[in-house]
Order: sequence, then C-alpha cells, then structure tokens
Amino acid sequence: MKSTSKNISLQDNSRNAKEIWKLLKKEYPEKKTALEYKKTHQLLIAVILSAQCTDARVNMVTPALFDRYKTVQEFAQANSKELENLIHSTGFYHNKAKNIIGCCKALLVKYNGKVPDTMEELIQLPGVGRKTANVVLGDAFGKIEGIVVDTHVMRLSQRLGFSQNDDAVKIEKDLMPLIPKKDWFHLSHALISHGRKICHARRPLCEQCVVNHLCPSAKLWMSIEKKH
Repeated sequence: MKSTSKNISLQDNSRNAKEIWKLLKKEYPEKKTALEYKKTHQLLIAVILSAQCTDARVNMVTPALFDRYKTVQEFAQANSKELENLIHSTGFYHNKAKNIIGCCKALLVKYNGKVPDTMEELIQLPGVGRKTANVVLGDAFGKIEGIVVDTHVMRLSQRLGFSQNDDAVKIEKDLMPLIPKKDWFHLSHALISHGRKICHARRPLCEQCVVNHLCPSAKLWMSIEKKH
C-alpha cells in the first residue's frame, strides 16, 4: 500500500491548488500551533520535542518540564539524565535532551537568553532546522518566511499532487508558489490538521474529505476501500 500511495501522488495537481486551499482554509480556520506554551523559549523547546512525536504527547510532558526548568538559564544548566527522564515519553530523548541543553546554552551566549527572530539565526541553534524555525517565527513572532513541513505536510503534499519530492526542504519550495505567502503558515496548520483528522497515513478517509473531488489520490484510495 505504501508504494501505491507514493505512485498515485506523483500527478501534478498544482492547477487545483488555489481551489483546494480555499476549501481547506474554510475547514480548518485555526492558524495557531497545537503546542501549549507561555514563553517563546518554551515554544522552541516544545517544537524540538515534537520531532517524531505527537503534539498531544508533547503537551502532556511540557507542564512538568516547564515547571522544573523555568528559564533558558535553568535549561542550559540542566542535568542531562534528569531532563531525559522528564522527556522520555516523547522518544529520541537522549538527542532531544542534548539539543535542548545545547540550544539554551547558545541562546545565553549569543542572544542573552532571548530567542532570535530570524531564520538565519534560528537554524544555527542546536536541534533547530527549518521546520522548527518556521513554527517559532510564525507562531511567536508573526513572521512568515517559509512553510512548516512535517510528516503530515509531506504526505498530503504528495497525495494532493503538489510535490513529487521526499525531502522536506524541496517540498517546501514546491508549495511556496502555489498559494500567497501570507497564507503559508495557515497552510501548514490546515494540512497538519487534515492529516490528523482525515488523510491518515495508512487509511485515509477519502469519502469524508472536502477536497476528494480535486485530489488525484482519492479515487484510487476509495476504490481500494470498496474492495475491502
């Protein structure tokens, strides 16, 4: 099934992008991240934790985490084993703890403990790539410099026929010309929400999808479902 999904996603559907976006924007009006935070450095840490993990799981972990380490300095001085124990359930906890501590040390040294507000500066921080930087820029600073590409956005971009690439940076570049820049941040959240609710990895609920008539993958998926 995985190879079938990939094959049907290789159709160029960019001409329908504006209509698809119009429907998805109406279906998912929320523009904010589902991650819960109060301070900018908390958002940065939460996004680092969200790699290969659900936002729901991260939100279960961060209340105790942010209560234990209240400032950037406290995170920078954290005991790695203790931090690993607190974030263990988010997966890849060893690398995440290392990146969080390293990131907060860099914030103290380079930015006086403040989270920078440019892509160039953010992606120089340990554990921070374009995805993390785009979330922080869009959600904390209201700056739109790119499109957040996570596993949901990657999958939907291929199924909808917006990209033939498997690389997140290349997919981001493929998506950028399809809709106005002012909607890039909203697009990410809409695709993520749609991926969680309808366009699941294994069995998408195509019959319930608001854009199934415009999606090159939907017809084949629905025919497969009928056979089962």
